Amino acid sequence: MTPAARHAAAITVLDDVLSGSPTERALTRWARASRFAGSKDRAAVRDIVFNGVRRMRSAAALGGGRTGRGIVLGLLRAAGEDVDAIFSGQGHAPAPLRPEEASAGQTPLRRPERLDYPDWMDPLLEKALGSDLERITALDQQRAPVGLRVNLARGSREAAVQSLSRHGVETEPDPDVATALRVTSGARAVAQSEAYQAGLVEIQDIGSQAGVAVAAAHPGQRVLDFCAGGGGKALALSDALGGLGDVTAHDAQAQRMRDLPARARRADVKITVAPTLGALDAHGYDLVFVDAPCSGSGTWRRGPDAKWGFTQERLTHLIALQRDILSQAQGFVQPGGVLVYATCSILPQENSEQVAAFTAAHKAFQLRNVLDLKPSPHADGFFAARLEHTPLH
Repeated sequence: MTPAARHAAAITVLDDVLSGSPTERALTRWARASRFAGSKDRAAVRDIVFNGVRRMRSAAALGGGRTGRGIVLGLLRAAGEDVDAIFSGQGHAPAPLRPEEASAGQTPLRRPERLDYPDWMDPLLEKALGSDLERITALDQQRAPVGLRVNLARGSREAAVQSLSRHGVETEPDPDVATALRVTSGARAVAQSEAYQAGLVEIQDIGSQAGVAVAAAHPGQRVLDFCAGGGGKALALSDALGGLGDVTAHDAQAQRMRDLPARARRADVKITVAPTLGALDAHGYDLVFVDAPCSGSGTWRRGPDAKWGFTQERLTHLIALQRDILSQAQGFVQPGGVLVYATCSILPQENSEQVAAFTAAHKAFQLRNVLDLKPSPHADGFFAARLEHTPLH
């Protein structure tokens, strides 16, 4: 496919997204209908589409319309590309610009439009980010970084760096998180690498790894990952135990854990999957990790659909759900144990304010450590609070 044909395909996919399809589903639908497209073509179209979804408002303003054509036109104008070379109408290229399209479009001036987030979130983000708002929200307009967690039970970071390099994946150790590698090139080759296939590395954002480190899990503990999802944090917690301890994974939507047994086998760790609350140990655990459902506002460059579908009503629902989950999870913490509350949100309503409300209602829990990590070029945003259970006398 030519560059122009790739942009034409991206226009088709973006129109599907604008009609209500999730981005991944729209890309899959296009790929299945376009068997002629090679792997490089699919990757290029994917990059254009995700760039368009991340920058939907600013690109639509520059392109003069909230359509696939308008967004792609806006992206090209923002990048200073030769628009007529793409919109040539030759072969499989998009049709030439109509006169009204050529003259339409303007530089986005209002902050939410320029930085690509919903208007109603402007005061929330200002409260959350203060003077860093523009710098951090600008990161959401960019491609997300790729982080890897080294399974230290399988080998060292140095061994992982060397193994990945042999498969075309270049990495560098993160200076702050002992298990983490930053992928600097070759990210698409990670899943085919020997290091990944053998369980030496897992794909996991560095912010998420930093949140697991707050738990300070250590050998001999009995650990419960209460909102396990796909199980990435359960695997990290198991690695922290060094094979000396037990990890149980639970999720209210048990189907989300369906791949966890296979992932655990690849990492050579044992994780007990508890599909229901009744399958949990009523006597409790030394450490309960709660990675609660949240806005995902710290990861919006990775999943931009969530940004555009987020509403005040959804935030209100999530705050209530987080409160209920915390209340439920604390009942599984043994006296003297630890409860870790975590989200991938940057909003204080879901983070510090939620913890403050919890400790006010549950006097036996004392806040001991907090990670409030904002998005950076190398990591997503992540919040984690370590709460120790101190029996009241």
